[in-house]
Amino acid sequence: MASKRNITTPASPSGHVRTSDATKSSKVARKPSQDKAADLSTTPPKKKVKREHRARTPTKQTISLASFDRPAGPHSTNAPLSTPHGSRLVTYTQEVLDSSPSKTGIPRPTTSTSRLLDQACAHLIQADSRLQPIIKKHPCKLFSAEGLAEVIDPFQSLCSSIMAQQVSGAAASSIKNKFIGLFRDDADDGVSREKSRFPPPNNVAASEVAFLRKAGLSTRKAEYIKGLAEKFVNKELTAAMLINASDEEMIERLTAVRGLGLWSVQMFACFALKRTDIFSTGDLGVQRGMAAFMGRNVQKLKANKGGKWKYMSESEMLLHSAKFAPYRSLFMWYMWRVEDVDVAAVENS
Repeated sequence: MASKRNITTPASPSGHVRTSDATKSSKVARKPSQDKAADLSTTPPKKKVKREHRARTPTKQTISLASFDRPAGPHSTNAPLSTPHGSRLVTYTQEVLDSSPSKTGIPRPTTSTSRLLDQACAHLIQADSRLQPIIKKHPCKLFSAEGLAEVIDPFQSLCSSIMAQQVSGAAASSIKNKFIGLFRDDADDGVSREKSRFPPPNNVAASEVAFLRKAGLSTRKAEYIKGLAEKFVNKELTAAMLINASDEEMIERLTAVRGLGLWSVQMFACFALKRTDIFSTGDLGVQRGMAAFMGRNVQKLKANKGGKWKYMSESEMLLHSAKFAPYRSLFMWYMWRVEDVDVAAVENS
């Protein structure tokens, strides 16, 4: 049986190299090497054993990558969301695809999760070719097929966002672990529950603020998280709403919740929901990155007392970022990279 060759295609605009499906085919049978020093006159010939050629079982990664590809769009929630009851929701179900946008309120998909990153990077480079070396140097896992396949618990993500406010990444991680520990109990058979399991909204809503504070939360943050849980319990906030809402509606609904400011909601929309056209003008790292990208002396600007807009004004940021729509989330991510801004705490939350 003829073997298939490993065929590698050129790197995509996002910096990822794609390997064709030929690499996933069955292994090439190799002939055993012959020992030239062997005495053929005295060595009995070996019987040829007929080997059964079996189809190679796809690896876990192959199976996972095959399941990644689904419709996606710039103004949609591109991450699968989990509900408190354990089900998973995606934006583009077959019912949505079969219906008109006027009926569902959800725009038509423009790409798929396996192509979104390449399409977005190509758009950014076309808008400004100076981005090409930055994109090549910093592959973006967030909007890759793998990143878009990550299942997000919106309640957990929003709680983590509140926990991380005005504290270091290490402190936020410690608080989160302690918070989970508060709700960890033993099952009837004596086997403890999974350590990383985040408590559902109904458990948190039923808890007293004093109890939540044992995780290291301030009184105000404990109140915020309890109030957030109550909104999930009474269905004011749901995974379905976060799937169906427009960018504007989603931001409006979430910023109405105590403890969730505009910046926190924008980071949630970008890093958790994987919406691709979110742009935070109030983020100091984005301001600094844009200023450096445009050739300004950020060290000199840093020394000036310019208040919130010391590096660039909001109007300037909106003006210069407009050409990168509808992929300004990705543009924002690369502006952080320009100035080596550490966004690990936001990503992990």
